[in-house]
Amino acid sequence: MGRYDFEVGEDGLTVDGYRILDPASKKSMYLSHLILASILTLIVVASLSLYGDDLGGIMSLGSMTIIVFWILAVIYLAAGPEVYYRRYRYRLDDEKLEIRRGILIISHELVPIERIHQVEVSRGPINRHYNLANVNVTTAGGVVQISYLEDDVAESIALKLNDTVVSILRERD
Repeated sequence: MGRYDFEVGEDGLTVDGYRILDPASKKSMYLSHLILASILTLIVVASLSLYGDDLGGIMSLGSMTIIVFWILAVIYLAAGPEVYYRRYRYRLDDEKLEIRRGILIISHELVPIERIHQVEVSRGPINRHYNLANVNVTTAGGVVQISYLEDDVAESIALKLNDTVVSILRERD
């Protein structure tokens, strides 16, 4: 098992109590990245055809820079979904929402439940195709998103967060 593989028990949790994404989320990520790579390729081809300097069969430094950037971007887009999937974990309890994710930079977001202002479930066209959704959690400090969840899991999390926030508000009255 690799450094970022997390063994999941029968309860669907990692040893440290986090949930991982459903494997269908990788399909959504790969399709999104394929679309991005295609758009990037079109931009690179158009840039090279419009602005490429051909110096007697030798590429200019600018053209080589564009091609190197394109190669690195395509490698990143091709490898990104697998790495992101393996590193993505989230945990929700009565006090906080935690999300760990990233490819090159790993972030660990902690959101106290009592700071939540709004909870929203969103589905883009690619996620909708794979029956996936995102839960967007708005706080005074910004928006945190739990991405690539199965539809029923996203609705369940949104309902739980909303119920917890409502009960906290009732306790304060």
